[in-house]
Amino acid sequence: MNPSSPRWRWLWLLGIGACAGFLSGLFGVGGGIVIVPLLVLLLGFTQKLAAGTSLAAILPTSLVGVISYASAGTVNWVVGAILAFGAIAGAQLGTLLLQRLPQRTIRWAFIVFMVVVIISLFIVVPAREATLVYTPLVIGGLVLTGLIVGILAGILGIGGGVIVVPVLMLVFGVGDLFAKGASLVMMVPTALSGTLANARRTNVDLRAAAVIGLAACVTVTLGALTARAISPLIGNILFAVLLSVVVGQLVFKALKTDK
Repeated sequence: MNPSSPRWRWLWLLGIGACAGFLSGLFGVGGGIVIVPLLVLLLGFTQKLAAGTSLAAILPTSLVGVISYASAGTVNWVVGAILAFGAIAGAQLGTLLLQRLPQRTIRWAFIVFMVVVIISLFIVVPAREATLVYTPLVIGGLVLTGLIVGILAGILGIGGGVIVVPVLMLVFGVGDLFAKGASLVMMVPTALSGTLANARRTNVDLRAAAVIGLAACVTVTLGALTARAISPLIGNILFAVLLSVVVGQLVFKALKTDK
């Protein structure tokens, strides 16, 4: 199969979207953690264009994911709204930095970021029944978390769930399903804000994003159902394995490019 062939290109985009949608529902992430490296590795996107395209594809994926979690009563709307407040501003700053940072810096930052995520998956011990008590310190911490996530979303093309979900569980003590639901709520305005900024800077392939997003919408509900069926520990292990494979591929490509 030649990925550069127009026919195979669209099939690859559909496959990437289906995979990202399932993982979005399963782990409460936007899917960018998978979309970005696959666009770079399989279809030859630059890191910047892949990040912008991924963020646009995350918008419809996260919308359907929110509906899936809300139907099961596992969406914390307040937490999601507070996170989104900081994330919207952060996404604008992140897309600006995306234009100014060199490709090599972005590539290695993405690799380091995913290594941190893998480690965190073995540190976080999800408690499915945990709830959150709102205090000024907690609210301020949520806004700051959203701001950081928004910046990373704009730079790396991720929805931020790979940060938000572990942080909500480890730092704020939120149950894993509620953390995933709140994460998806936060991603909707974050992805919209970042995509509008990327579109102004012509840093997004809207057709590719539409194909990926539509395919992801088909599988995101299946991922959410699977998340409720498996234990939090099994979910973390599966996610860590997946990210380890992706990191290995990106490190190999990064070292080859640097040489």
